[in-house]
Amino acid sequence: MTMEKLTRRMALMSMAVLGSVAAIGLAAHPASAEDVVVKVYTAIEEEQMPPYKEAFEAANPGIKIEWQRDSTGVITARLLAEKDNRQADVVWGLAASSLMVLDQNGMLEGYKPEGYDQIKDDFKDRRSDKPTWVGMDAWASAICFNTVEAEKLGLPKPATWKDLLDPIYAGHIVMPNPGSSGTGFLSVAAWLQIFGEEEGWKYMDALHANMNSYTHSGSKPCKAVGAGEYPIGISFSYPGVKLINDGAPLEVILPTEGLGWEMEATAIMKGTDKLEAAQKVADFSASVEANKLYNQSYQVLARKDVDAVLPENYPANEGELLLSPNNFEWAATNREAILTEWQKRYGAKDQPKS
Repeated sequence: MTMEKLTRRMALMSMAVLGSVAAIGLAAHPASAEDVVVKVYTAIEEEQMPPYKEAFEAANPGIKIEWQRDSTGVITARLLAEKDNRQADVVWGLAASSLMVLDQNGMLEGYKPEGYDQIKDDFKDRRSDKPTWVGMDAWASAICFNTVEAEKLGLPKPATWKDLLDPIYAGHIVMPNPGSSGTGFLSVAAWLQIFGEEEGWKYMDALHANMNSYTHSGSKPCKAVGAGEYPIGISFSYPGVKLINDGAPLEVILPTEGLGWEMEATAIMKGTDKLEAAQKVADFSASVEANKLYNQSYQVLARKDVDAVLPENYPANEGELLLSPNNFEWAATNREAILTEWQKRYGAKDQPKS
């Protein structure tokens, strides 16, 4: 599949969802006439946005962030659709594999942020002296398991991905659509690497037989499981841990075959007329202060000099189970083909887009 076809398909997808993506200012104080307002596209969780914005603006007086937020697939599609009419100045918090697709389309500005030498090698674009993206943190696939609902239904606790193929789970599992969710895509890409492509598709065929439906958000399966709507959701650790800390009867399970994972990353959009302000966002994203903020949600951080503190109830062995090696370039290059095949096989169980 050519990059031209990828761009065209993603643009068409974006046209269907543009109306649902709202600009979120979240400003404690409205921007003054003297302030530079930088438009930042993101796929981070909504509750993470206010503290990130507050910390950046405190460190950079005179620059205000205007967020544009949606799930990974939607934001990626929107950016591609806007290729010839750029709206974003910078992307702060999008899957690195999505940024690689943008880079293949010539849409990113090379820039080495302050503190770059303290970024782990696996978290940066090392192809040149001007990287087009820099990682922030990593998130990984996980199973959210509602112990109360499972007990009512007589469902055992799964320990592996293959456990989910037991017919006892038929109709009781939800997971994200990989076309709209970065969490969904990292899970699918991981299964194709862990089991091999042929066996990976056979695995997903069998999993589909047990699937209730596919959501359009990576955190929604876990949140729905926490609310008791389903007993099992394929999601990622952070929303499950938050729900546990809020009192939900959940367990976060890390399947022993290995975890698909992805980096959140930051990039500057080529052609921005607010380049200096966009560079300040990139500098802050790579900073010690920002990495400490990321650690409130994630265990694996980009900076070498920030020791991650495990959030309360966060699985201690997540880092040990991350798929290694994880071929991000392969995932980015084959994204279109994977999504087309996945949708053809399993799209009939998509939940309606809200």
